[in-house]
Amino acid sequence: MPLAEDRIATSQSLNRLQALWVRLKEHPLARVGPGLITGVADDDPSGIATYSQAGAQFGLNMLWTMPVAFPLMAAMQSMCGRIGRVTGKGLAANIKMAFPPIVLQSVVLLLVIANVLNIAADVAAMGEVAELVSGVNRHLMTTFFVFATLLLQIFIPYHRYVYFLKWLTLSLLAYAAVLFTVHVPWAEVARRTVWPSFSLNSNAAAMIVGIFGTTISPYLFFWQASEEVEEMHVRRNEAPLVNDASAAPSELRRIRWDTWSGMLYSDVTSFFIILATAVTLNVAGMTDIGTAAQAASALKPLAGNFAYILFAMGILGVGLIGVPVLAGSGAYALSEALGWKSGLELKAVDARGFYGVIAVSVLLGLIIQYSPISPMKALFWSAVINGVVAVPLMVVIILLASKKTVMGAYTAGWPLIGLGWVATIVMGVAAAVMFLPG
Repeated sequence: MPLAEDRIATSQSLNRLQALWVRLKEHPLARVGPGLITGVADDDPSGIATYSQAGAQFGLNMLWTMPVAFPLMAAMQSMCGRIGRVTGKGLAANIKMAFPPIVLQSVVLLLVIANVLNIAADVAAMGEVAELVSGVNRHLMTTFFVFATLLLQIFIPYHRYVYFLKWLTLSLLAYAAVLFTVHVPWAEVARRTVWPSFSLNSNAAAMIVGIFGTTISPYLFFWQASEEVEEMHVRRNEAPLVNDASAAPSELRRIRWDTWSGMLYSDVTSFFIILATAVTLNVAGMTDIGTAAQAASALKPLAGNFAYILFAMGILGVGLIGVPVLAGSGAYALSEALGWKSGLELKAVDARGFYGVIAVSVLLGLIIQYSPISPMKALFWSAVINGVVAVPLMVVIILLASKKTVMGAYTAGWPLIGLGWVATIVMGVAAAVMFLPG
């Protein structure tokens, strides 16, 4: 009898474990992808430089920007993902159908230019960091990273390449690990996050503008919408939600989980980068950080080799995500605007224009390394162009997500739309401040 009871108990335990496993596989987080990758790409090397400067210059007093930015960035990216999955078309294709040609032409042209300049800044930072870690010449390392990302995008199909990108998202954990190597006054961190102490002068305003500008970026809008379309094509038996109402509840739920969790991961990491540089560089009086590589190098004498290596490897990891996302988002936008075939799942011979845009974008970023143009100047002009593009593009996205003629029965709800308008106002103010004299 006891043996029979043991077998019954064991069988019941196995059944419960199987039921739990089935529930886990069916949970939306089991299919994370576009939202997670987009979130990590948001913390590209140029973004890391901005967050590092915030921590170095203002200590703990810029931590508040991350809790404020999180719902705004998540709302905008959720609308983009929703537009892609509901319509089965990328953002540019939807803009082309719903707005005058000048709207699409202006946005796409400025987006591609800004992306090339941002790629130049990112690959320069990656080369500089790689030189610090390995001792190999930075230009050689930059060339290696450029061709590695280019070959991966061109020759590896999306359904395989996306797994590579998902694993690279773990690189952001390096910034959480850095905090275990230094002393962190957590009570003070909590207080300053809620109640910062700084004078709202031109320097503080410029930093706030920089943080929001690097956190809510136009290239991420195009990328996430297009990746939802890619995911739909990879699964082959799926149709746009406007044509498949039965899949809508589960798919919209997945997009919410994927996007909000991906943006949270990104936002918390940005918080950790500000915090790590605040409790090291700011405390030591090092308040002027120009690049992500300078931040990594400055950590070495203050927090030790381990923290320095972690920070540097994080820069390389997110750069390997950020550069393909920058190049890919521009390629999706331009290809959809011109009616070319597009998609990372397609072979290069079947989508020559799409892959051509990716190749030209990345190679131009490399060429800038050997030109008189400073990578920091390239980053500055990228920020200016993004400031011009972001606000009207955000208005367009909100209008698209609200249009029944575009979204059918799956228009975005008022909480998402409301957060989108708040984000647009914040970015509008940021853009206005950026263009003020001085």
